[in-house]
Amino acid sequence: MRPRTLRTALATLTASLAAAGCLTAAGPAAAARERPPANACSPAVSLTGFTDALDKTTYDGTYVGNLSALAPDRRGSLAALSDRSQLFRLDARTLQPRGAVTLADEKGAALDAEGLVADLPRSRPRPSGGTPAGTYLVSSETEPSVRRYSPAGELLGRLPVPDDLRTAPEGRGRANGSFEGLTLLPGGRTLLASMEYPLDGDPADLVRFQTWQRTRHGGFRLGAQYTYRTDPGLGVSEVTATPDGRLLVLERGFTAGVGNTVRLQLADRPGRAPALHKRLLADLADCPALGATAKQPQPNPLLDNFEGMAVTGRSGGRLEVLVVSDDNQNAVQTTRFLRLRVRA
Repeated sequence: MRPRTLRTALATLTASLAAAGCLTAAGPAAAARERPPANACSPAVSLTGFTDALDKTTYDGTYVGNLSALAPDRRGSLAALSDRSQLFRLDARTLQPRGAVTLADEKGAALDAEGLVADLPRSRPRPSGGTPAGTYLVSSETEPSVRRYSPAGELLGRLPVPDDLRTAPEGRGRANGSFEGLTLLPGGRTLLASMEYPLDGDPADLVRFQTWQRTRHGGFRLGAQYTYRTDPGLGVSEVTATPDGRLLVLERGFTAGVGNTVRLQLADRPGRAPALHKRLLADLADCPALGATAKQPQPNPLLDNFEGMAVTGRSGGRLEVLVVSDDNQNAVQTTRFLRLRVRA
C-alpha cells in the first residue's frame, strides 16, 4: 500500500543476477569481529546487492509490481505477494516469475493483500501424483483479515480476528492501516500479524501485534496480543521471524519532497511480556547507494517504498535477508530488491 499521504538458493541468486547484468554486487563481507563489513549500512547490517530487474515488467499479461510481501517457498522458489491480489512464484536464482495465481475474497472480490506466509508441511512437499502440499496465509488490511489459500489460489478458510482490531466503525483499526505484516515463528506453532498504524485511542507510536496458535487439527485459534513502539512518524510495513524466534521489523514512512524513511529493527521474541522491546539494526538511508537511482526525491537514491521482507538463509554467521519495494504501479517508484546481510 502507499504509506501514509526464498541457503543455497540465495547464494545462487547472486551469481545468476550478476551474470544477467541486473545485480549491482558488493565485495565479500569481512568477519564482523575483525573489521566492519563491506558496504556497511551499520555495524549490524551490510548491503550485498540490489536489482531492479522486475521493475515495470509483466508476466503472462499480469503486471509484476505492487509487491507487498515475500516468503520462502518450496526449494528453488520464492513466493511474492502483490497487494492487487496476485501471488507470484519467483525463481530463487533469477527472481523471474515462474507462475502466478489470482486471489479473491469470499465474494470473489480482489484483496488489499499485504502479508504472506508459505505454510508448508515438514513431510514430503508434493504428494505422489498430486499438486503441491501446503497452504498460503495472506493478510489483508481492509477488514482486516487473514485467509488461507491453496497453491492454486482456492480460498480455504479465514482466521478469527479480535473485534477491537477491526477497522472502523466495527472496531478501532484504521482503514488501510491494519494487518500489514505476517510471519510464522520457528516451529510453525505461532502465527503473528503486525498492525501498520495505531488503533484509534492508542498512543501515536504504539501498534498491536496479534498472534494465533496452531490447533492439533492444523487450524489457528486466537493467541496473545503484544504492543510495539515505532519511531516517531513511522508505521510497521513488515515483520518476519528470525531462526531464534525474534522479529525483524521494517518501519517505514514517507514525506513528500523528501522521500522515504526505512529502518530495520530487531524486536524481542514474543513471550510472556505484553510489550515487545526493540533495537535499531540499521537506517537504510545509511546504506551505500551502489549506483542505484531514484525517480523522486530520496535521502538516498537506494530508497523506495520497502514493504516485503524474508529471511532466506545464513552466510558467515549472519542472516541473509531479502527486501522488496512496492512501486504502487507508479512511474516515479521502483520495484527494487535489496539483499542484506544481518547480524541479529
